[in-house]
Amino acid sequence: MIKLSHPLPLLASFALVVAACGGAPEPAPQVPVEPAQPAPETPVAPTGATPGPEASEQADGAASAVSVVVPIEARSNSKLSGTATFTEAEGGVKVAIQVSGAPPGKIAVHVHEKGDCSAPDATSAGAHYNPENHPHGLPNGGERHLGDLGNIEVKADGTGTHEIVANGANLKEGAPNSFIGRAIIVHEKQDDGSQPAGNAGGRIGCGVIAQVK
Repeated sequence: MIKLSHPLPLLASFALVVAACGGAPEPAPQVPVEPAQPAPETPVAPTGATPGPEASEQADGAASAVSVVVPIEARSNSKLSGTATFTEAEGGVKVAIQVSGAPPGKIAVHVHEKGDCSAPDATSAGAHYNPENHPHGLPNGGERHLGDLGNIEVKADGTGTHEIVANGANLKEGAPNSFIGRAIIVHEKQDDGSQPAGNAGGRIGCGVIAQVK
């Protein structure tokens, strides 16, 4: 009997032969795994309403449109009453006037230089507001006082309305050409456009154009 004095080297050689003959299984091919995509974010509802661009523009516009409502009180023993609403507009000030208790026909309306209606005949309001020293005139004419607002058409029942834009005027206190601190005067007769002030007769209504708060 032949004795194997060193069995371990023989076993190792046998293992190498088996491996060389393809006895060991080949490793499985690696399948690429795509990274997981993040889940889409769910929009969160806002807790408060946010105005869109259109609403913001409207809000900005509302905030920039300065408006002053002036009560018109009777003077010279008249029965006139009314209001004048002054609103800043492009290039000037829009004036919207409503009167009642007025004499039928056309009656003049002007902005006067002083915001003082204390006199019974409103002469405390001074002359027409004319910061640029223009001659008197009517709205459809050429040059005129900044305070020349034309005539109110009064119906038989004593009510009348009038709207006009005073180009170049503003409602900024202390600014050149500002209507703030002046007075609006309604006269008893029509402004005929003549010099120096339209021959419109007595002052039957007066209101102070107060400072914008």
